Amino acid sequence: MFKATITKPSILTDSISTIAELIDEGIFKITNKGISLVAADRAMVAVVDFFISSDAFESYELDKEQNIGVNISNLLSVLKRAGSGDKVTILLQDNKLEVLIEGKGKRKFVIPLLDIAPEEVPPVDQLEFTSQVTLKPEVLQSGVEDAEIVSDSVLIETSPNSFSMIAEGDISRTELELKSGDESLMEIKTSGSVKARYPLDYLKKMMKAAKFSDVVRIKYAQDYPMKMEFETSDKKVSLSFVLAPRVSEGE
Repeated sequence: MFKATITKPSILTDSISTIAELIDEGIFKITNKGISLVAADRAMVAVVDFFISSDAFESYELDKEQNIGVNISNLLSVLKRAGSGDKVTILLQDNKLEVLIEGKGKRKFVIPLLDIAPEEVPPVDQLEFTSQVTLKPEVLQSGVEDAEIVSDSVLIETSPNSFSMIAEGDISRTELELKSGDESLMEIKTSGSVKARYPLDYLKKMMKAAKFSDVVRIKYAQDYPMKMEFETSDKKVSLSFVLAPRVSEGE
């Protein structure tokens, strides 16, 4: 049996909303520490790593660890029915997932569990990065939106003193540059000059996690997968992504 109640459901809804942009279904692992999900998208271009601590819930009861398969869109549709002042209780028993929403009345939803075979997820924990940048999400969001105007990919470059996002089309070009000391660039660590290109359609979806995070941390290396990390200020919820690079000839 598992039962957990959260009084600020928006943090859960925002997280699942972002995950649903990339993942159709997944296996949630429920432990005494919290609830986690690690899954790759169908194209194996991106990996999602989500965790919400048991401390984020008003109450959290678990008799034994559980792995449950859930359709992400179905779960999101139910969570979206909760308002800002509602209390949400998640109950797992008798092989059913129930969601109780209490506010102006009580509403109960039953979500079917799926028999999902564990998938092979790329060993993202073994990645080694040579560059790390911490910045404000709204600045990164602007860089992504600017780049979308002229291209479907963006080149990210880091030097010891700057961070840049560059996109080029047939006749158009856009560039966002942040220098050390800029208010929006909170930290930069790099082994030297590093650059890699990434698909904008994925970055745009990942940036939806900025709803609940004050900062975003980017880790990458030359023509190498990127890890993008978001977390709440109290560190009770974290959502990170690993995104494969788009390698172009001549770069």
